[in-house]
Amino acid sequence: MSNFSRFMKKNKITKENTTFPATKSLVDEQGNPLPWTIKPLTTKENDDIRDDCMIDVPVKGKPNVYRPKLNTSKYIAKMMCACIVEPNLYDKELQDSYGVMTPEDLLKEMIDDPGEYQAFATFVQDFNGFNTNLEEKVEEAKN
Repeated sequence: MSNFSRFMKKNKITKENTTFPATKSLVDEQGNPLPWTIKPLTTKENDDIRDDCMIDVPVKGKPNVYRPKLNTSKYIAKMMCACIVEPNLYDKELQDSYGVMTPEDLLKEMIDDPGEYQAFATFVQDFNGFNTNLEEKVEEAKN
């Protein structure tokens, strides 16, 4: 097999869905937290979410000049919602049961404990490869 052919799509390893018990407040008949099904994002999906969460911020001292800034909270909430396969956060009946109209609001109602929400956000980010920051990569490159 030539080096080139190893890069063909047929040889690409695909990442499978996983499960995570996002909250202790939704349980099965035995009292165990319900597992949520999580899928990996594609780079394109992530780019679309990131673009949707950019806002223009005025530059101080420069009238009519703006710079882009990422609304991080909105980005993480949208990323989490895009990764959740089950429960279906886009289901109107489920949204209605919590009195909300968006997947992001539904997620925050279903996981209303801030610590659980943060733990789930961290899990989703790690699952999608956002588990090392720039400083860690610089240190790793130095060693």
